[in-house]
Amino acid sequence: MKDETTAKSSQAKADELEERLIDFAVRIIRLSASLPRTSAGKHIAGQILRSGTSPAPNYGEARGAESHADFIHKFGIVLKELNETSIWLRMIHRSDMLKQEMLKDLIEENSELCRIFASSLKTARGNRR
Repeated sequence: MKDETTAKSSQAKADELEERLIDFAVRIIRLSASLPRTSAGKHIAGQILRSGTSPAPNYGEARGAESHADFIHKFGIVLKELNETSIWLRMIHRSDMLKQEMLKDLIEENSELCRIFASSLKTARGNRR
């Protein structure tokens, strides 16, 4: 019974994290649509759209991984894409392409997601041994 409760709790946390990643992706979609239609704005919009929407489906794939190694690989992709998104967000912030208040919460959420996935990846790699 205790293992069943732990499994449900773990499932609920995974579902919650997946929803956060989907919400993050939606916010990135909206951000990319609001970037200026200059050559730089279009370039960054395309790049951040790819990196910022990728973590959610990759996390979904990690949840259905065929092996522990596959899980670690897909989790690593999620973190890699979040890290890339962080850099694009900082470029947008520093270039003043958008109002700073539009970016603040998104940058904070990205940082928090990076910390969550870095920690989880470290744990998963440690459990492999």
